Amino acid sequence: MLRLASYNLHKCRGLTGPHAPARNLAVIRDLAPDIIALQEADFRLGTRPEALPRAMIERETGLIPADFNGTGGNSLGWHGQTILMRPELAGAATLRRLPLPGLEPRGAIALRLPGFTVVGLHLGLARSSRRAQLARISEKLRRLPSEHAVMMGDFNEWRDDRGFEPIEDFRILAPGPSYPAPLPRLKLDRFAVTPGIEVKDSGVFSEKYAPEASDHLPIWIDIQLP
Repeated sequence: MLRLASYNLHKCRGLTGPHAPARNLAVIRDLAPDIIALQEADFRLGTRPEALPRAMIERETGLIPADFNGTGGNSLGWHGQTILMRPELAGAATLRRLPLPGLEPRGAIALRLPGFTVVGLHLGLARSSRRAQLARISEKLRRLPSEHAVMMGDFNEWRDDRGFEPIEDFRILAPGPSYPAPLPRLKLDRFAVTPGIEVKDSGVFSEKYAPEASDHLPIWIDIQLP
């Protein structure tokens, strides 16, 4: 059994500021995931320095960041994305960066564990770009030896009935509205699960600091691998 989660941090600024990463880390700690994909973990301008301080992560959550080359020397992630995991998973984990097409710079990250791959993503604002990006991720997954996979992140898609054509063989799961955090109305954050993975439970985490820590609420899913 694994608990997976996804959380768009909005650069740890809440809705309007100030920069307060301790709130986001408290949300992650209370959520207690085994693996969590983060979006907007870095600031956007300049050298893209980390918005979520690397030095605080393990102390506050018990998780560690995946080891890979970020956007810059002082970035936590790539295109603002990173994956945190329980330390006992890290020894068997490898991470690949997946460049994505589209009108704006985007990329996904693939965390590979034995027999299982987790893809963290933050798709583009245009639906045509999102379709192309999902097609590219699906193509890359077919080339990996892992039998089972989960995509998770900010899909930026508010419709349930379109935009997911390139991954029709996946089960698309939106646990509930996650944006905007104080009064969520849109299901921008989702999971896409390959057949064979059993979904035990899922939800949107809205406890304690979550409604004020970011403009997105985190989502989570409990899965059972065959």
